[in-house]
Amino acid sequence: MADRPLEGKVAIVTGAGSPIGMGRAMTLGLVRAGARVALTDISQEWLDETLNEVLEVGGDDCAVAIVSDVTDAESCQDAVDATIARLGGLHILVNNAGINSRVGGVGNNPANFWENSPEAWSRVVAVNLSGNFYMARAAVTHMLEQGWGRIIGVTTSMDSMWRRGGSPYGPSKAGHEALVSIMAQELEDTGVTANVLVPGGGTYTNMTHSGEPNQRDHMIEPEVMQSPVVWLASEDSSEFSGRRIIAYYWNDDLPLEERLERCSAPAAWPQLGRQAIRLNP
Repeated sequence: MADRPLEGKVAIVTGAGSPIGMGRAMTLGLVRAGARVALTDISQEWLDETLNEVLEVGGDDCAVAIVSDVTDAESCQDAVDATIARLGGLHILVNNAGINSRVGGVGNNPANFWENSPEAWSRVVAVNLSGNFYMARAAVTHMLEQGWGRIIGVTTSMDSMWRRGGSPYGPSKAGHEALVSIMAQELEDTGVTANVLVPGGGTYTNMTHSGEPNQRDHMIEPEVMQSPVVWLASEDSSEFSGRRIIAYYWNDDLPLEERLERCSAPAAWPQLGRQAIRLNP
């Protein structure tokens, strides 16, 4: 059981299809830990490719692929219902699906906010923020009924949220982080937790790779997400909610308390203190 702490648990990982991605890496980590996983994505081709790899690792009944669009609330509910029907339950939701808009510039020549079209802005916000709300909303009723659940949101480093030229990606991820913090507060004492997991910096994925020589040498590998996502999805994290973990600083060789002190902090940075003026409190 120590080697398979997620035995008997069922997870959904959104954006799991990309052959170079954090969703694929986290799915493999969850399956190796004993979970059965529903991979969701909009690309049937990507899903088929990644599912075949996952089944080779975990066996024929360890995973299913579900074509789903997180920007469509009905599609999200259908994905949750299909997961429960095909895998017999739902305990873990990893909100990983994300896109970036590079309209107007790439790399060292990023777009100014006014160079992004309303359509590009809306599409990124629909995937990176609204999609996470739709999925969490669809999944949480089942989790609340069983008194146990894990919602894990993949946001981004604080630097990326406010970096010049970073809209709409940065603001959409900041919104997702705020949403996770709100969910954690509203789910207190229900048995359902909500946390953030980020790699810690530029990560080699389908969204970031450019084909430049040696680019990968300067980026974090997506597999860095595997060990912390398994812990966040496990029974051992039951008292841990409303927090963010930086996967790059996760060290399995350290005692848990020291490990968490090194790699975690409150989600959405409430430690900065309340900024609103309150008259006559």
